[in-house]
Amino acid sequence: MTDQPFRAGFLLFPKLTQLDMTGPYEVLARLPGAQVHLIWKTREPVPSDHGMAIVPTATFDACPALDLICVPGGPGVGPLMSDGAVLAFLRRAAEEARYVTSVCTGSLALGAAGLLRGRKAACHWMSRPLLSSFGAEPTDERVVWDGTLVTGGGVTAGIDFALQIAAEVAGADTARAIQLGIEYDPAPPFDAGSPERAGPALVEAITRRAATRQRERADQVAEAAAALRAAE
Repeated sequence: MTDQPFRAGFLLFPKLTQLDMTGPYEVLARLPGAQVHLIWKTREPVPSDHGMAIVPTATFDACPALDLICVPGGPGVGPLMSDGAVLAFLRRAAEEARYVTSVCTGSLALGAAGLLRGRKAACHWMSRPLLSSFGAEPTDERVVWDGTLVTGGGVTAGIDFALQIAAEVAGADTARAIQLGIEYDPAPPFDAGSPERAGPALVEAITRRAATRQRERADQVAEAAAALRAAE
């Protein structure tokens, strides 16, 4: 790692899933000399999907150049895909960043910004097929690297992606020390963390419960993809 600070930025937005952001935040904030910015249009607190208020530390206009930009996911990702200010910020940040990253459905926002065409990318399993609307190649791996693009699958995959980034930036020994420091040693009580292992009955129940949201999200993706094509 150089003497220059590693500047990581996380996009905030209403109804984000906080663990998409706070998981990798906890890892990257422990890098030696790291500077981590929480970015939104204003400095007003931003509510997560379950009401946790997160306070931005920088606005789009005041955000410094970043080494890493990360877009978390959540129910609020839909409006981002048609938000001109958000998409412009993501394009600008991606031009300067060493790593362009996302967790969960945050990759859909990267797609709407035109940053996924021809690239492999991950997403939450329920929304993964929607990536193809943006010219991406949906991949079911937990963390997907495609050059400087690094995308994580659903929610908890953000911790895994951040540890890989930490190893890239500061070396494997530092990444291991961070992992030990946060005691990241998953031992889930149930083997139900992926649709492949959860079983068809549970997958069907979860999918049925999310059907309305997923239909709305598919419509939002279709509109964003059409707008992207029209702008090119």
